[in-house]
Amino acid sequence: MGVINVTPDSFSGDGLGSDIKAAVARARSVVAEGADIIDVGGESTRPHYASVSEDEEIRRVVPVIERLSGELSVPISIDTSKSGVARRALEAGATIINDVWGLRRDPKLAEVAAEKGVALVLVANQREMTYEDIVAEVVASLKRGMKLALDAGVAWENIIIDPGIGFGKTLEGNLEVMRRLSELKELGRPILLGTSRKSVIGTVLDLPPDQRLEGTAATVALGIANGADIIRVHDVLPMARVARMADAIVRGFRK
Repeated sequence: MGVINVTPDSFSGDGLGSDIKAAVARARSVVAEGADIIDVGGESTRPHYASVSEDEEIRRVVPVIERLSGELSVPISIDTSKSGVARRALEAGATIINDVWGLRRDPKLAEVAAEKGVALVLVANQREMTYEDIVAEVVASLKRGMKLALDAGVAWENIIIDPGIGFGKTLEGNLEVMRRLSELKELGRPILLGTSRKSVIGTVLDLPPDQRLEGTAATVALGIANGADIIRVHDVLPMARVARMADAIVRGFRK
């Protein structure tokens, strides 16, 4: 999953703002580099991010998705926690909803996903929460989101889970979740892992976002070894190579 940030304040420094042409060009490039999914986001989700209105988020993402859906053959995901934005994005051509709040902020996202018959990514987000056992809380959070989704009519096979690395977790908590990622397999759904350039890597290696490639590679390889099925990354070409090699070891080589 290649990241396309149409925001001015992305933590990773790759935000493209309102430049539609740049976003489309970037998407074409990451597909050529090996992305199987494009994830378009119009609101930063970094710590202490500045929230934007629904109308502004729609203004940022819909023109890009409309262009990409007519040009690319890969699925397009909308990274949003607003049901109104998701609906407009799906009408523009997106086929996946990626909710970093796991239905905590807007449960109506599940209704939209069910109505449109699209995939829904549920992220375990511990912001504004306290916990004692981080892995138990991640599992519980995902189970809550899955129940809301299923009760709203989302098909079981359309649910994807994400442990939410970086979302309200301490350094030690993030490392523990990644170390115990295989425990999420009990939930029976594909696991998406988004560690690319995140602060846990920066803290361990004492490096800024644009120098976290090797750290990201380590998390991708070990994530796949522990059960990750999808990786969400900024640096698609090198991470696609890491993923293919790790996948060949874990799941067997396929041409």
